[in-house]
Amino acid sequence: MSRTPRGWLSGPVLTAAALSAMAGFAQFGPAAALADISTAFGDPSLEPDRVTELALPGSVVGLGLAIIRLASLGSLTLAGFADRAGRRRVLLVSTGLGLVLTGLSALAGSYWWFVAIFALGRPFLSATNAVAGVTAAEHVPTRDRAGAIAVIAAGYGLGTGVTLLVRDLAGDVLGFRGLFASAALLVLLLPLAARALREPTVFASARRSTPATRWRLGAVPRPLVPRLVLLGALTFGIGFVTGPANTYVFLFGEQVVGLPLRTLTLAGLSAGPIGLLGLLAGRWAADRLGRRPSCMLGMALAGCGAIVLYSGTATAVVVGYLLSLLGQSAYGPPAGAMDAELFPTRVRATVAGWLTVAGVLGASSGLALFGALWEAIGPQPAALTLFVPIVVLAGAYWLLPETRDRELPDDVETTASPTSPGTPTSPTSPGSPTSPTSPTSADSAGSATP
Repeated sequence: MSRTPRGWLSGPVLTAAALSAMAGFAQFGPAAALADISTAFGDPSLEPDRVTELALPGSVVGLGLAIIRLASLGSLTLAGFADRAGRRRVLLVSTGLGLVLTGLSALAGSYWWFVAIFALGRPFLSATNAVAGVTAAEHVPTRDRAGAIAVIAAGYGLGTGVTLLVRDLAGDVLGFRGLFASAALLVLLLPLAARALREPTVFASARRSTPATRWRLGAVPRPLVPRLVLLGALTFGIGFVTGPANTYVFLFGEQVVGLPLRTLTLAGLSAGPIGLLGLLAGRWAADRLGRRPSCMLGMALAGCGAIVLYSGTATAVVVGYLLSLLGQSAYGPPAGAMDAELFPTRVRATVAGWLTVAGVLGASSGLALFGALWEAIGPQPAALTLFVPIVVLAGAYWLLPETRDRELPDDVETTASPTSPGTPTSPTSPGSPTSPTSPTSADSAGSATP
């Protein structure tokens, strides 16, 4: 029997994944080319930083990376606007503007100009990834939702892997400027994506059945605010690990441990199959074990891998990086599915924006604190100090309801109803209408901004 057009490998899901891959290619540039950027903007007459061995001080590099991460806070507005203007329009516009601004950063004349220009494009790229996940989740039924989220994550991972490959094969010719300028060329592919991308039916149905109201940035129904706060804290935690684990790994391996660039590139390319394995494992676990335990295991493994990564040996760098990536990849499908299933359609993109903000704050805090502790006490004690509490925090997922058998809800009463631990929520049909005047509608429930 042929797969239904609404399956997790359908055209709209693959198109959203392609847009996420473009965002990944552009966003991963500073991490992949950090040594090149430092060399280009550093003062050659000064000695390299005694800890990082970079031409720029470690504190300067860390602050710049934190600013770039924090710029993604602007994605809240863009992702929230997708609840009003539509998923398709926001995806295409955000991707295009993000790629163009990334290309313009290649013209920067100093490190801080580079940070400023790249940071302008970061919110658009972050919004692309957030809305791509929402779009994929809304295009498929519950049995395919974890798989659709895995496809989006695989697309983003493919984009980051291409960044590493381009730098390794053509880095001497292109330099970091050529690498970033090439992102702007991807805009030429957007007309093809526009023809293949469709508005999710569940969103179109919800928009028709919901009366027009004044849009409030970041507003969600009050009964759902505690759930959003808890989910935001957990998303902050995973970002707190992934920020240092994914950003400093090439700097640490190349400049501190002394691994050759080719070894790091091979590790980066190995991240592709390892990431795919994690995505498949996460999809399997999300559908068999449930969303909650799968999120807990993935988050804990990501933290443990980051601790191993910074333990100080060449083998540990590679093994720890791949273990952390395996945990991050396995975390993606159950977390993305759970995020979509815990909130109604009319605020789902807004929630994705809030969770992006939480992840950005976590990654920025992790980058800044890890950089500071690295200089003060060394990378291994810094990793133990910061990442062990995150492994413990993963257990808080058990405080959220299990959503494994839930279709996408359209009303606050369905999403806010409590469920006993370990008991799946009762399924509701996607797109079932809710009366605008019903006390269970999102408008009558009241809104709040967490």
